[in-house]
Amino acid sequence: MTARIGLVVTSDRASAGTYEDRGGPAIRATLDAYLTSPWEAHYRLIPDDYATIVATLTDLCDRQGCDLVVTTGGTGPAPRDVTPEATEAVCERMLPGFGELMRATSLKIVPTAILSRQTAGLRGKSLIINLPGKPSSIRECLDAVFPAVPYCLDLIGAARLETRPEVMPVFRPKSG
Repeated sequence: MTARIGLVVTSDRASAGTYEDRGGPAIRATLDAYLTSPWEAHYRLIPDDYATIVATLTDLCDRQGCDLVVTTGGTGPAPRDVTPEATEAVCERMLPGFGELMRATSLKIVPTAILSRQTAGLRGKSLIINLPGKPSSIRECLDAVFPAVPYCLDLIGAARLETRPEVMPVFRPKSG
C-alpha cells in the first residue's frame, strides 16, 4: 500500500512568489532519505491564513486520505503564525510529546527555539505534525520525532511506513 503524505508549507511570502519555497523540498528530501516504502506526496503551498490552513488540513486528511501530514512554517510568535491553532482546530486528539521533543532538540542548537510552538495531533487515520520553517530545523526536528511516527501510524490504522534503519531507525514493540 502506498502511503499518502501531505506536505504543507504555510508562508505568505513563498505562496505569493516573493521567494522560493525551501521548506517543502526539505521535507521531501528528508522523507526520501528515511523511507523505503512507497509514498506519494500531496504538496500544498499556502499563505499563513487560519481558514486556509484549516481547509487544507481537512482536505488532505478527509478527502485526499493522507496518512501523514507534515507542515512547515507558521509556528512562531508572530501574529500571522497560526499553524498550531489551525492544527488543534482540525485534530480530534493532540500529541503534545511531539512538540515537546522538537523544542528540546532545537534548544540544544538555538536559544530562540523556546519561541516555537510546534505540535502534533490526530484526525481520523491521519497524523499531523507541525515543523518549524527553517530547512535545517525541519531535518533536526524530524530526526528527533520520526522514530515514533511509523508505530503511531500503525496504531491509528494508517499506511505502514518502512525506513532505512541505518538512516532512521524506528521503534515498534516486539510482538508476542
